Amino acid sequence: MGMSGVEQNVTDPYLWLEEVTDERALDWARAHNSVVVERFASADRFGELERRILDMLDTDTKIAYPARRGSWLYNFWRDAEHPRGVWRRTTFAEYAKESPDWDVLIDLDALATAEEENWVWGGAAVLRPEQSRALVSLSRGGADAKVVREFDMATREFIAPADGGFYLPEAKSELRWIDLDTVYVGTDFGPGSLTDSGYPRIAKRWRRGTELADAVTVFEGEAGDVAVSAGYDRTPGYERHYVGRATDFFNEEVYLLEDDGALRRLELPTDASESWYKDWLLVRLKSPWEVGGNDYPAGALLAIDFDEFLSGARNFEVIFTPDAHTSLHGYGWTENHLLLITLEDVQTKLYVVTPEQGGWRRKSLADTPPMATTSVLNLDPLEGGDEFMLSTSGFTTPATLLASSVGGGTEQLKQEPGFFDADGIETEQFFATSDDGTQVPYFVIRHRDRKGTPGPTVMSGYGGFEVSRTPAYSGASGMGWLERGGTWVMTNIRGGGEYGPQWHTSVQKANRHKVYEDFSSIAKDLVARGITTADQLGAVGGSNGGLLMGVMLTRYPELFGAIVCQVPLLDMKRYHLLLAGASWIAEYGDPDKPEEWRYISEYSPYQNARADVAYPPILLTTSTRDDRVHPGHARKMAALLEEQGHEFWYHENIEGGHGGAADNKQSAFQAALIYEFFTQMLIERRG
Repeated sequence: MGMSGVEQNVTDPYLWLEEVTDERALDWARAHNSVVVERFASADRFGELERRILDMLDTDTKIAYPARRGSWLYNFWRDAEHPRGVWRRTTFAEYAKESPDWDVLIDLDALATAEEENWVWGGAAVLRPEQSRALVSLSRGGADAKVVREFDMATREFIAPADGGFYLPEAKSELRWIDLDTVYVGTDFGPGSLTDSGYPRIAKRWRRGTELADAVTVFEGEAGDVAVSAGYDRTPGYERHYVGRATDFFNEEVYLLEDDGALRRLELPTDASESWYKDWLLVRLKSPWEVGGNDYPAGALLAIDFDEFLSGARNFEVIFTPDAHTSLHGYGWTENHLLLITLEDVQTKLYVVTPEQGGWRRKSLADTPPMATTSVLNLDPLEGGDEFMLSTSGFTTPATLLASSVGGGTEQLKQEPGFFDADGIETEQFFATSDDGTQVPYFVIRHRDRKGTPGPTVMSGYGGFEVSRTPAYSGASGMGWLERGGTWVMTNIRGGGEYGPQWHTSVQKANRHKVYEDFSSIAKDLVARGITTADQLGAVGGSNGGLLMGVMLTRYPELFGAIVCQVPLLDMKRYHLLLAGASWIAEYGDPDKPEEWRYISEYSPYQNARADVAYPPILLTTSTRDDRVHPGHARKMAALLEEQGHEFWYHENIEGGHGGAADNKQSAFQAALIYEFFTQMLIERRG
């Protein structure tokens, strides 16, 4: 944290709470934790719900979602016997059985015990096609910063650096395979090697048996960039080295790295998403683009022969064009086809597109149920042919996993059981009119007997970074809220990507207020439709959604009966000085620029809290080990609300990182805490 931040905020009496591991700050957090535990987590009802949620998280009956790499299906699994989890793999034929025989590669509980470390799984990059080695990422307590170690798949042991193993100490790093003895690395190489956001600024090529300090630089970005990375496409016959320079959260320059070390810029809009497969370059636009005498709209997906593009051609073929109701949600290759997932008023549809002489042929891929989300999984164009998997779930419909292939049949692989009584619970979609006239969709999940009578309701929201929220099964909200007679609402406010890039770009920076107008308009619409009353209405959101909750508290307090604010941003005067905050300036604006602070200051919750305004009760939660959104946001807001005399509750999980929980037990506790809070505030208090 730079001194400039301290100097600009000398009047902030709670700066000391930004000292993450300072004993005074931790003592403050523990004291508030004990109050929360006593009030909400000590009753039998809480213990019963916590146990049910934990049983659901630990059960062997939930789907072990695999990640396909050639003939192997990999899975990371947590249960009661393995609270930290095991990394394992099996074959497709074995996976299709009711009880597959898994080959455990790493037992994280055993590793953490043996090494006396609080390891949390951070993922693994397997060297292909051999699959003989993996680069395994482990974090302490769930932080974004990770230790990276090389793992031998044959001996089931980590390769020590002294024996030539690749190893990176704790940092926000990038480590990617080139071949068995070479990787691309971005990490903390020392002073000046990280961006202002705390991510790698330099990409290097590192050979086995040499010191990290001797790795050869292939690219350097600027301190003001978000991050720099390098990678290698191993597709036989189409091998390509590349580097990416993210100049902000939404813009990236991409270069091909030639054999002689020269860089060749891909002349594409920096806010576009590009990918390539064999001969094809795909470009998804986030803003309109005029090129080659043609105008292409934001949200379109374009294709062109990669070599022709490099030669100067700009005759793109349009694979997808959005409309007022439909956006592109995702896409990916099988060996011979491109699969598209679209959102049509926030409901998924699937298509297969095939490159042919004279154009791209498109047809429906599979029927998808309404009020549900269907995802395409495990595309492996290099070793998996035209096979893929489909996963479908809805708010009251547990997930189903299917195996399929383009032009082939579909086989059900797995079906999750229901974890709450969904009999009579229905899902509806409504649209609210925001302040500027925009129609904003939301889903309402409630028992049919609740219709006609306003009842306790909780609405969730996010609204940022083009993150789309779609229907999904939630056993925890079913047990903790729907079974108790509550109504659950999922909002699709602007800032997300539900209607394409413009649903997001139209509310960045100076237009941020429209996100909050959307959410508040849905709150008013729920009351107008007779679904709830303001006293019975709760709201919940985390991270950027935690900022949303802070704004609801300070700007729209009369609309809500209770609020839960998780791992939030709240002090928008200092957010860019804390941890990864600088990387989000493209989303919110720069508070050091007076013209941008002018609009940020109008909603920043920490600066807008007032002692003379009645606020609904609020529960703030965060994690000491969150190294993405600083826990100081929630700490300082809680201290300020306490000083002003508002009803607030604060809980800080010492472990868990930005995800909030390091294991299933912590996840169960936090979920139960939220529903117990809403039960007391919206059902019993209002009863």
